[in-house]
Amino acid sequence: MKRKQTFPVTTRVQAALEYVYVLVGAAIIALTFNVFLLPNRIASGGVSGISTILHSTLGWEPAYVQWAFNIPLFIAGVIFLGKQFGVKTLAGTIFLPLVVFLTSGINPWTHNPLLGALFGGIGVGLGLGIVFRGKASTGGTDLAAQIIHKYTGLTLGTCVAIIDGMIVLSAAIVFNIEQGLYALIALYVTTKTIDLVQVGFGRSKMAMIITNKQEEVREGILNKIDRGVTKLSAYGGFTDHERPVLMCVVDQTEFTKLKQLVKSLDPSAFVVVMDAHEVVGEGFKRA
Repeated sequence: MKRKQTFPVTTRVQAALEYVYVLVGAAIIALTFNVFLLPNRIASGGVSGISTILHSTLGWEPAYVQWAFNIPLFIAGVIFLGKQFGVKTLAGTIFLPLVVFLTSGINPWTHNPLLGALFGGIGVGLGLGIVFRGKASTGGTDLAAQIIHKYTGLTLGTCVAIIDGMIVLSAAIVFNIEQGLYALIALYVTTKTIDLVQVGFGRSKMAMIITNKQEEVREGILNKIDRGVTKLSAYGGFTDHERPVLMCVVDQTEFTKLKQLVKSLDPSAFVVVMDAHEVVGEGFKRA
């Protein structure tokens, strides 16, 4: 007799939380669409952009248009790309237009197209970022881009840019150039907001330190700043001598202290500093 497979409670909770992310993110996108994008005729790519154009020109209900595109695209994605999308993506594909339909009676929050583009882009980016945290997507033209990517060899980013670019161009032709420019603003803000949701507000600095007093600098970082140090093996391009590099990641508030410490221990040290947008591990954000 086979034993029934069981899953740890934490796994079930995590799975449930991912569904919550998908539904909450889709709801935010739908509300943003109705209060910012649609009333200002901002078609910033995706199926929502197509529904904006068709609503303004033919009077078609945006939710019906989105269902009409999303569901066939999801089916095509399963046929051509496999079943990796899962139930969560299907949930987002169906739930987003449903919320668009249910919130269609809400009054627009602004009739200023610039504000609509800015806050519409923020809202869509926030919603998509939350959906991505649920390890899913809202389907739509993203699936079309993945299909084109698979069968043409074009990069996925290029496929997405082509599809969204065609929608924005259509908006510029159907409405006017100014509306197309507002759509570009919304699209740009969306991508930046997604990045912000994915990596968070925290910013860290990564320093690469080349010094003749590596032991003193290493001990100073460990004891005075209380940060870990990684020693990388490197060789000078001119001398071909071994010159180990110390790599250290610190909070933005600790960077000045690190810089002063290195300067006091070795004024001739060579330091390269880079932004570290997401740091996961001991002393930083948990995975």
